[in-house]
Amino acid sequence: MKVVFLVVGKVKERPLRAVLDDYLGRIQRYAKLEEIELKDVAASELIERFERRIDAQGRTVALEVEGATWSSEDLAKQVGHCELHSIPTLTFLIGGSYGLPPEVSKKADARFSLGRITLPHRLARVVLAEQVYRAFTILRGEPYSH
Repeated sequence: MKVVFLVVGKVKERPLRAVLDDYLGRIQRYAKLEEIELKDVAASELIERFERRIDAQGRTVALEVEGATWSSEDLAKQVGHCELHSIPTLTFLIGGSYGLPPEVSKKADARFSLGRITLPHRLARVVLAEQVYRAFTILRGEPYSH
């Protein structure tokens, strides 16, 4: 299985980038990983860029403030479902400062919220990466190393 982070914008702050890279590296112990950063452009162009990169055979999860709140175990179940059913790609979508275009979010298989607070997209990526890593450790019964 491949995990894809399909996101708007870049993480430019070095300390934040270092933390993100650490968790992305940890995820690669369990799955192939691809991080795709899209330039923040007009909505119509952004929709096209998202659509070109989403694997139609895979499962897509849009991060949305209004999405379902999952526990770490719930996220692990989502990841485990993809592994169990040989879903080739699990793609997480994160929008830019204005969120995801509604047309992109509506086409996702699931809408997931990290909580009812609004996070900057850069910080949401770090939190998501940590939680995806945690999901893999939960699935394998591994202790989480801090």
